[in-house]
Amino acid sequence: PWRWRCSPRRGRAACPSAGHIRAAFLRFFEERHGHRRLPSAPVRPRGDPRLLFVNAGMNQFKPIFLGTVHPRSELAQHRRVVNSQKCVRAGGKHNDLEDVGRDTYHHTFFEMLGNWSFGDYFKEEACSMAWELLTEVYEIPRDRLYVTYFGGDPSLGLSADEECRDVWLRLGVPASHVLPFPLKDNFWEMGDTGPCGPCTEIHYDHVGGGRNAAALVNQGSPDVVEIWNLVFMQYSREVEGNLLPLPQHHVDTGMGLERLVTVLQNKRSNYDTDLFTPILDAIHKGCRAPRYQGLVGDADVGHVNMAYRVVADHMRTLCVCITDGIYPGFSGAELVLRRILRRAVRFCSEVLKAPPGLLASLVPTVVEVLGDAYPELTRNANQIKDIINENEAAFLSSLERGRRIIERTVQQMEPSTNFPAEVAWSLYGSLGFPLDLIDLMLEEKGIRLDSAAFNELALEDAKRKAGGLQAGQAGNTNTQLDVHSLAWLRSSSVPATDDSPKYAYTLGQHGQYEFSPCQATVLMLYRDQSLHKEVGAGQRCGVILDRTNFYAEQGGQDSDQGYMIRLGQQDVLFPVESVHLSGGYVIHEVTAVETLRAGDQVQLFVDEAQRLACMTNHTATHLLNFALRRVLGDSTEQRGSHVTAERLRFDFDSKGHVTVEQLQQVEQVVQDLIQKNEVVHMAEVPLTLARRVQGLRAVDEGYPDPVRIVSLGVPVENVLTCDSEAAMQTSVELCCGTHLLQTGSVEDLTIISERQLVKGISRVIAVTGGQAKEAREVGQCLATEVDSVSLRMKQRITSIPEMQNLSKEVGQLTKVVASAAMPQWQRRELQTILKALQRTANTAIKKLELQQADKAAQILLAKYCNQPVIIDTVPADSLSILMKVVNQLCDKSPGTSVLLLSPQASGEVLCACQVSKNCLPAFSAADWAVAVCTQMEGKAGGSPIVAKGSGNAKGMQGALTTALEFAQSKL
Repeated sequence: PWRWRCSPRRGRAACPSAGHIRAAFLRFFEERHGHRRLPSAPVRPRGDPRLLFVNAGMNQFKPIFLGTVHPRSELAQHRRVVNSQKCVRAGGKHNDLEDVGRDTYHHTFFEMLGNWSFGDYFKEEACSMAWELLTEVYEIPRDRLYVTYFGGDPSLGLSADEECRDVWLRLGVPASHVLPFPLKDNFWEMGDTGPCGPCTEIHYDHVGGGRNAAALVNQGSPDVVEIWNLVFMQYSREVEGNLLPLPQHHVDTGMGLERLVTVLQNKRSNYDTDLFTPILDAIHKGCRAPRYQGLVGDADVGHVNMAYRVVADHMRTLCVCITDGIYPGFSGAELVLRRILRRAVRFCSEVLKAPPGLLASLVPTVVEVLGDAYPELTRNANQIKDIINENEAAFLSSLERGRRIIERTVQQMEPSTNFPAEVAWSLYGSLGFPLDLIDLMLEEKGIRLDSAAFNELALEDAKRKAGGLQAGQAGNTNTQLDVHSLAWLRSSSVPATDDSPKYAYTLGQHGQYEFSPCQATVLMLYRDQSLHKEVGAGQRCGVILDRTNFYAEQGGQDSDQGYMIRLGQQDVLFPVESVHLSGGYVIHEVTAVETLRAGDQVQLFVDEAQRLACMTNHTATHLLNFALRRVLGDSTEQRGSHVTAERLRFDFDSKGHVTVEQLQQVEQVVQDLIQKNEVVHMAEVPLTLARRVQGLRAVDEGYPDPVRIVSLGVPVENVLTCDSEAAMQTSVELCCGTHLLQTGSVEDLTIISERQLVKGISRVIAVTGGQAKEAREVGQCLATEVDSVSLRMKQRITSIPEMQNLSKEVGQLTKVVASAAMPQWQRRELQTILKALQRTANTAIKKLELQQADKAAQILLAKYCNQPVIIDTVPADSLSILMKVVNQLCDKSPGTSVLLLSPQASGEVLCACQVSKNCLPAFSAADWAVAVCTQMEGKAGGSPIVAKGSGNAKGMQGALTTALEFAQSKL
């Protein structure tokens, strides 16, 4: 089962497919070396705000490397693991986006084949397995392989990794093929701090023929490429920059499938393998460009081959990301995906001359290539096509407009100057042009962007929008245990915190919740990333207890707050500001008002109001989840939630805005469950048993084993029985949160916001209990006000100021309705009514203005019958009305030129004029208005035909004289 039965060197017919290559890797480690095969994690990172995308196979195992994995979780049980991980490198630290298409090996999406050891085997076994797979299973000639190892770094006090070198030599690798390299090449680090260690890389020589290519290793040569990296995590980089040995050694290996397939299919370009050729063929069939030839650089005239590579690569990325819940949007990963899609649209439209819709037509081909390995692609193919088509249509018009802006700007530029930053910024901000796309379009014209000025504009914009925790910003050093502290606690047999008392609450006789205090012992104190047995007064620290009734922030629910007291010292409170879980230990963040010591006996008191509010909102979240699925369909999947004492937030899959009727139905389903006052059943069960429950939600999360099930109205033992469909008829979820004991305590729920975060994902915000009641009251009050405006709008109003005031009232009411905490369905209804009222008001004002203008025009026509010039003063409530009087005079007397002034109660004088076309070009309305308004110490402007302005009433008489003299001089 391990051999190909053919060599990749024996010609095209014998080349294994990419699917066979991937499968052989997984089988080799699973069946021969006892690894557990895991599915790929989604490319949307879970629980790591610093990452835009999963960009390496190790991302899902970071809690193990960091030592923060919960000891009862399934993840903590892993020792040997193998998988093929979907990865995206676009945006953030690892970003290959701008290189894609320029060469034949960069990609935004790729597959990372990897095997891991968590405290099991190390260098000897890892190298041996790798060598066996490459040379015996894949039959790669040994003389084409070169291995590198860490050559040491005296500045860090690190010696060369001779252990690794000797392993390779014992495996029979010639000494001339075992090469030392410095820190930058052969020492891998997760980030600025954290687990790290030396690595050994395996490189392949595409040329071969018995030559020695050692001098080309790590030199950027396309002939000698790295195919596999084996990382030996044995150190931890501390905040101060020093390295400390890790308490447990791990192995993390990664081999890009695309490069491996290129080797085994005897190709020189990843795009010539069967991972890409079907997509490239499909692109050719759908566009008007020549067939793909694999050209790069100057040989690629018109960038046609580059376009093929960009579109093929970006389509793989789009399909995978959309399937995993990342949609083109306006921030974070969604913004990056938007850039990728728009880059693909641009190359399709302008380089490949493809008609709209080509991108979506490629989805079935991508699914055919990747669907066997990642079946979720097959299930989501139609959704992928819909999202791509919609986003492509939205960008095509902007693309054409932007191209014209660039061309016009280039024509107006002086030779040898940079493209103006302000124009690029408008393309970026107003038309949604990704910066790399602007750079690329300018590069094709041989022009560079003024990057310094552009960056200044971006910096100013960022300062305006600044706020919130930035990616990569250090977390709280008092609540997140570092890997060494965790290792010390475990090696010292310090038990994990027993937090089961957080579930110890009951309903009293009168329906009130009763929370009993909890007595505990201080095991250790944690401050500034180190453990202490004593912390002085005034210092903030983390308190590790043997047991607690405080809920630590997890599962989307905010942590408890409250206080602790030392036994026998009732008058000294230690406020608990937040609570966090780290590697099974619950850390209570407190400011020590007096000295705290390990061994102190304390009593814990949660803030009961805050806890009960969180319990209410968490149970309400489950009700809402069930109601959304009931109304919108079972395909509605949760994408995230956040429960606080004030409100609950819930994100879910959607095909568009939830309608007013659906919002009302969802609230009604929740109300029915509240009225039934269902019992909330909770129990811990083995994870394997829990996964058998039909219709269970959120089974892909990382849960401890045993896991807690929360079931509304149906006992947990009933939903666990074989063939039970009880879970399909109620809310059943895996959840570690704290919940009400009966649904009636929710009292009420109102959805106060619903919007689409990005295409395909909606977010609702809801409030419960008294807040929900208050929101309904606000809604009723605003509905009454809207009814009042509607009634007044229907009355016959002949006064322009009165109608303008009514219009302003509608505008102010619109703003209040948009921002008020009120039922979202009612907000939508009122917004629809207000929008219609605003149109009605605008139409009425326009009609009244025309009537007033017509009346004034009739009077002036009678006064100045058929005269070539009319200059006069008239009453007018606004410049708009005055302009209408002028227009009507000129319409009814085409040969007449008109200038009218209208004094206002404020002391301002309005001016409007129009010149007969017969008098052009000698007589200009703009010049006429400027001359008149200058006389009144004012300003004016317009065109040769019409103009308007204003000035001061003190100069009005002189202005009338100037108007007449100016007209006479031009006629």
